[in-house]
Amino acid sequence: MKSLASLSRFVGNTFAAWVVLFAVLGFLLPDLFRQLTPWIVTLLGIIMFGMGLTISGRDFAEVLRRPVNVGVGVASQFLIMPLLAVALTMIIPMSPEVAAGVILVGCCPGGTSSNVMTYLAKGDVALSVACTSVTTLMAPIVTPFLMLMLASEYLPVDAWAMFQSIVKVVLFPLALGFAAQKLLPAFVRAAVPALPLVSVTGIVLIVAAVVGASKGAIVQSGLMIFAVVVLHNMLGYLIGFIAARLAGLDLAARKAIAIETGMQNSGLAAALATAYFSPLTAVPAAIFSVWHNISGALVANILSRMKAR
Repeated sequence: MKSLASLSRFVGNTFAAWVVLFAVLGFLLPDLFRQLTPWIVTLLGIIMFGMGLTISGRDFAEVLRRPVNVGVGVASQFLIMPLLAVALTMIIPMSPEVAAGVILVGCCPGGTSSNVMTYLAKGDVALSVACTSVTTLMAPIVTPFLMLMLASEYLPVDAWAMFQSIVKVVLFPLALGFAAQKLLPAFVRAAVPALPLVSVTGIVLIVAAVVGASKGAIVQSGLMIFAVVVLHNMLGYLIGFIAARLAGLDLAARKAIAIETGMQNSGLAAALATAYFSPLTAVPAAIFSVWHNISGALVANILSRMKAR
C-alpha cells in the first residue's frame, strides 16, 4: 500500500504532464484511443465516486459559515465563464459544433483540480473545496438550463436528458462515495491514498478518447480552438479575481475564487458533448483539460508570491 500511495502522489503531482502525454498519444494513435469513447461516462462516474469519498460535512459547514464568500464563488463560476464563452463565440468565427462545445465548457461546474491549485497558490483551500462541492451539486439543474439558454441557437439542446445524465454520472456516484464514508470507513481510509492515481487515470483516458475521436477536426481547426480555450481560461482567472476583490474578499479568498472560476470540470463537458452532440463539440473540453492544468500551475505559482498588504 505504501508503494501504491507513493505512486499515486507522484502521478497526482505530475498531473499536467500526464494529461499532455495522453493528449499526444490520442492524436498519434487515434484508432486505439477512440475505442474508449463509449467508456467516457463510466470513467467520469468513477472520478465522481472518488470525489464523493473525500467530501465531508465540513465542506458544507463552510457554506453556512461564509455564505457570502461561497456565493461570490458560485456566482463567478456560473456567470463569468458562460458569458465569456458566449462573448468569444460572437467575436471569433467558429462552427456551430465548436461554439456549442465552448459554451458547454463554460456552463460546467468547477474542476476538482482547482482545489490543488488553490493550495499551491496559498489560497483559501476550504473556500475552494466548498465552491467546487456546491457548483457540482448544482450542475444537474444549472448546466442544462444555461445550455438551453445560451447554446440552443447553435445546436438542439435536450435539457431534460442532460439533467438525467448529470444526475447519473455526477450526483449518484457522489452520493455513493459519501455513503461509503459512513458505511465503510476502513475501506475509505485505505482507498483515499490511491484516489489521485484513479482520478488522473480517468481524466487522461477521457482526454485521449476525445482527441482520438476528433483528430480530423483538431487538424483542421485545432489552433483556433486552442486560442479560444486559452482566452476563456485566462480571462476566467482574471475576472474571477477582480470579482472577488470588488466583493471585498481577502487575498486568500480572491486567489481561491480566481482559480475556481477559471478551472472547469472539462471531463463532464467531454462526456455530455460526446453523449448529446458530436465529437467536434467535445474538442474544446479535451483541449481545456490539457490547458487548464498547465495554466493552473502557472497561475498558482504567480498568485503564491502575492502578499496581503
